[in-house]
Amino acid sequence: MAANFPPVPPVLKPIQHYLKTAQEHDNRDPIVAYWCRLYGLQLGLKISNQGIDERKLLLVLMDWLEATKAQMSENESITNDVAAQAYLENYALKLFLYADKQDRASNFGKNVVKAFYTAGMIYDVCQIFGELTEEVTQNRKYAKWKASYIHNCLKNGETPVAGPMPTEDDKDFDQDAFLPNADPQPGPSNTPAAPKPPVSPQPPPAGPTNFTTSDPFSNVKAPTPPSEPEKPPGGFQPYTGGPVAGVAGIPVETNRMVTPGGVHLRPEQITKAQKYCRWADSALNYEDLNTSIDNLQKALRLLQTGQDG
Repeated sequence: MAANFPPVPPVLKPIQHYLKTAQEHDNRDPIVAYWCRLYGLQLGLKISNQGIDERKLLLVLMDWLEATKAQMSENESITNDVAAQAYLENYALKLFLYADKQDRASNFGKNVVKAFYTAGMIYDVCQIFGELTEEVTQNRKYAKWKASYIHNCLKNGETPVAGPMPTEDDKDFDQDAFLPNADPQPGPSNTPAAPKPPVSPQPPPAGPTNFTTSDPFSNVKAPTPPSEPEKPPGGFQPYTGGPVAGVAGIPVETNRMVTPGGVHLRPEQITKAQKYCRWADSALNYEDLNTSIDNLQKALRLLQTGQDG
């Protein structure tokens, strides 16, 4: 549900990146837009020295979030933290894998920069659900660094180095370069759209040199979190979307459940079984029956024996 929001005052500049990402997804993926704005609101409420303009924007954000949540009350990726976290991590992973594959093939362009940048922003948003895992943290840092590195190379007329570099841990991410009026200035109409399952097994587009209104992910198979996507050779390995512990707001009973075999299940084991079931449902949306069956079997084994894997 798109809306007109007041301009972002200078005091609230730290949340502008997330509001911009939300705007770009209003029509493409309302779920991503919702959580980006909620994360921006949470950050904004922590910023001091707020005046009338700052409070006006935050109040408009609150109204929008309340209305959107009511409008999408039957969507579990809005109302359930477990489903939402899996959705956002999977979405960010698709963007990351697309950008990483293009980067390693030396197909540098603004679409690759934008995909890395957006993946980093959405990984930030995942902090709503609790502390990030080591793998997600690694993906997040690498995506942000790559976005800034390729952007600066293209801006300076230099050829980027494909893949990881030995000094990447020492690089900083200049996210202000991606705000409005910065160069380059990608807009909502030319941001890579949400990845979709392929119509036919064709390779992803090669080396876009500028933003287009076409979907660069139309031929990229959407990986599901529990599966092992194809890993690029050597160096950095992207996170495959495994389960995450410590999610806030999970509706799990505090008392332990007991399996038919007498095994006491801890709350986190029940939560993990819930995730396997949701990932199985997500796989069916992509017509990936094998992955769906695999996750249902994992959930059943965990609930019957207390053993995971």
